[in-house]
Amino acid sequence: MLTGRESLVRLIGRRRRSALPSSLAAVLSLPSPFPSASLAQADDVGGSGEAAGAEAGSTSGGSGVVGLGAEWVVCPVCGDSIRGSDYCVNTHLDMCLTRGTKRKLTQSTLLNFRFSKKVSAEPTANNLNNEIETENMKQIVADLSSDQAFFASDSEIGSSKSGTTISSPTCLNGSLGTSETITSYTPSNIVLPNVKDAVNDGTGELPTVATSCSFDECTVMDSSTIVAVDTVIVGRRFHENIELREDSVITFLRDPLNAKDPDAIKVLYAASEYEEILGYLPRDLAKVLAPLMDKHYVECEGFVVGLHEQHFGNVPIQITIQKCKADSQRNDDTYYCQSLWENFVSTVKSENFRQPRNARYQINFNLMIADVIATHAHVLIDVEKTFLASFKSLSDDGQHLFVRIYTRKGPWFRKSSISYHEISDLEHAVMELKLAGYIDMLSCTVDPSEYDIKEILDVLTVPEMKEILKELPKDNTSCTRRHELVSTLLSSYHNGTCASLPKRILKWTGTCIRISKMADELLWRIQRLFFLNGDQDLSSFLLVEFGVVKFPDYACSISHHIFQQRSDLLEYEDAIRVAQVMDESLDNNNMDLVTRCIDLSENRLCTMPKQENATPPKHLPSFFSRFSASWVYSKILTLGVSVYERDRRYEDAIRILKILLSKVACDRRRGYWTLRLSVDLEHMGRPNESLSTAEEGAIDPWVRAGSKFALQRRVLRLSKPPRRWKVPSYADYVKRNIREVSIEGRPLNCETGAKNVFYGYDGELCGVEQLALQYYADEGGGWQGTHSEGDIWMTIFGLLMWDVMFSDIQDVFQSKFQTAPLDLETDDFYKSRKDIAESQLRKIQDGMAEEMLISSWELHQGTSCQGVNWVRYSLTDLRAVVACIGGHRLASLLRHLAVDYRSWSSGMPDLLLWRFLDERGGGEAKLVEVKGPRDQLSEQQRAWILVLMDFGFDVEVCKVSPVTKRR
Repeated sequence: MLTGRESLVRLIGRRRRSALPSSLAAVLSLPSPFPSASLAQADDVGGSGEAAGAEAGSTSGGSGVVGLGAEWVVCPVCGDSIRGSDYCVNTHLDMCLTRGTKRKLTQSTLLNFRFSKKVSAEPTANNLNNEIETENMKQIVADLSSDQAFFASDSEIGSSKSGTTISSPTCLNGSLGTSETITSYTPSNIVLPNVKDAVNDGTGELPTVATSCSFDECTVMDSSTIVAVDTVIVGRRFHENIELREDSVITFLRDPLNAKDPDAIKVLYAASEYEEILGYLPRDLAKVLAPLMDKHYVECEGFVVGLHEQHFGNVPIQITIQKCKADSQRNDDTYYCQSLWENFVSTVKSENFRQPRNARYQINFNLMIADVIATHAHVLIDVEKTFLASFKSLSDDGQHLFVRIYTRKGPWFRKSSISYHEISDLEHAVMELKLAGYIDMLSCTVDPSEYDIKEILDVLTVPEMKEILKELPKDNTSCTRRHELVSTLLSSYHNGTCASLPKRILKWTGTCIRISKMADELLWRIQRLFFLNGDQDLSSFLLVEFGVVKFPDYACSISHHIFQQRSDLLEYEDAIRVAQVMDESLDNNNMDLVTRCIDLSENRLCTMPKQENATPPKHLPSFFSRFSASWVYSKILTLGVSVYERDRRYEDAIRILKILLSKVACDRRRGYWTLRLSVDLEHMGRPNESLSTAEEGAIDPWVRAGSKFALQRRVLRLSKPPRRWKVPSYADYVKRNIREVSIEGRPLNCETGAKNVFYGYDGELCGVEQLALQYYADEGGGWQGTHSEGDIWMTIFGLLMWDVMFSDIQDVFQSKFQTAPLDLETDDFYKSRKDIAESQLRKIQDGMAEEMLISSWELHQGTSCQGVNWVRYSLTDLRAVVACIGGHRLASLLRHLAVDYRSWSSGMPDLLLWRFLDERGGGEAKLVEVKGPRDQLSEQQRAWILVLMDFGFDVEVCKVSPVTKRR
């Protein structure tokens, strides 16, 4: 990979799906590298006809048989007309899916499909365009009026937000009208899946839904011994041989081994021979009921109250929970169980569950929006604030649908394939989001030419694209792979062979939706402002709430805004746009566009004022500079230098390097830039200028570590008389000898450029590092060790300097999702924490490192921290390493990292070895850099070895060579 590419990719993060702004596209002079620059929204007429378009899209793919009544339905797989009886539908679907000739739907999509009547014959290629539009335009006026009436009343919209409660007549058939509806709120550490629907995966994920408990004053039940609870089955599973009916008897079984919830309670179908599982009780109900079932203190029985209109919908049930006789239980168990029972009764009686619980991802999304509006309101205009505020007024179904599709790849989605158990009214949610401007809708009533045809094609499956090709004039092209089919269809569309391609696509897909341009642009900005990087997204919330990731505890003390003005933010976003274009162009090998991105970055960086010091204007923290446009452009140009050097365009590389060195005065990358400039000047036959550049770089305070060592070596090589007569003062230091040890191994391969593989001492295949470990464990002196490079040192640094890293410093923590302070890789890290850092280092030097290590491990184990690897190293090994290294050497090493973490966080020796000398605990450590045949030490590795030697470490280089032929 080109130098600087990986860093640029991390900076870009999630690529933006929307087109380039017209101003930026004009500057780059792009003919049409992206989708159309203006993604027009459907007008009022088009929007009002979406329902009609959806119906036409779903019914236009049949076999030509006109519907004869309600008993005829359309198969969603092959499009044939079939009888609507359960037997006929199930038999036909089994045959379709077995053949596999058409799109094979998932069970969730298939069984949630709303079968539609056939209202028209299949349109031909000639009348496809006119017939569909004529069919739908007849309904536009009526649909528009109904849509306006639907969304006009606030009370109706408000009622739609509670449409997911189980007391909805459509879900319960009115059977729970007398029960008190209680909505269950899950603890903060419980969260619904963000991507995968729990009701379809069969893993027992228990989403919480509305639970109602019957405590009617007229009931004959005594709530002290019997409680009737109205609730639902969640996590439904698919069973072909189970057909639920109202009043069906169900039983319950504890599932303590459930990986996602140890309190899980299965719901079983009592009428089946093996009592097959139907699903689970809601998590909140199971949490208080499971302890009682474990103690055999209660007996539970229930029956189905009503059936959900969707196969995988939450089925309403009623459970009767009755206390068992406690004669055989001990007094202490009886007292404990009675307290559990009282807790259960009080929980279902006292908690206010009058609204359905919002999905966790919905709550997290609203939390992110609210936090950004509160913290970064000064960079948002009124239109953006109003648009974001309108999201809160959407119904729960609308919010659920938007967050779901926003977190998916897209950009287009078939409306017919969207099925989530928490969305009770998909049609309402789609129309609500469409009218609010959050999504675009594509149907037969909308002109498809306004959108990128390639993006629309991506919605089709391979069999569907083949069917469309069959309808086109025959040619000699035989396409089987997806990219070939897409290319052929695009070519047919652009050359006029298949001008009706968009209509043909919609014939198969029906209505499609996607995130609107404004929503996508604005929420990309919101997400960027919230996380301050491109690596994290909404999944970070879920990782925390699932317990997969735990972030450190620290205080967010914010005294300065990262972006002082809106213009600063927009310039930063534009720079990231250019970086994304360059990254995509490199992927597509479009070198002309890569060159334009480099030129644009060069021009914009030249127009910016020179950074004379590390502190941005208005006395802002220096580490805020990474959120500036100049920082991004400098990264683009750094990658551009690698591109030009690869193509041997040294003059262009020299020009860019000189611009970077002149415009960016305070940056650790100056070392890399200076070194590359000196090398490229030598390539161009300008040794004197190359030498002068190296000499200037060797005394630059921002040139450090391996780059400085490399420049010093270049100076010594190029400054021989008569160019220079005076020997530099650092000549003796650079020329110091490094101890070497040579070992031999039996190689498996000796290919140049291939990874070296040897037969180890045990006869197994291994790399050179493992071979060296075996040597040191045997002939080399009985050492224990690990091949860690710098990983183990970063882990020790994080554990021993934990309190230093997460101390309360202004502006270094901007969100709760950071694994390190923002200034860790800057000079400010040590300067702003010098007192507390030196206090920790004195303790380490005094021999308290092992005690500090144990304490930090026990307090923070499993918490994410930059550099700390909890899995690879055990506490036992870390204690042994710390004990054998010694306090003085360890303190010197950690201080070196604290002062300049970024420059010295890589290039450490491959092996860390230790051994105990006696039973009293005395030990020693050794660091070894392993080199295979034809390998050489890098400048960063040389710099580290010399520094470690200065600190008193035992360091050597182990060279592995093949066994000689004679031996």
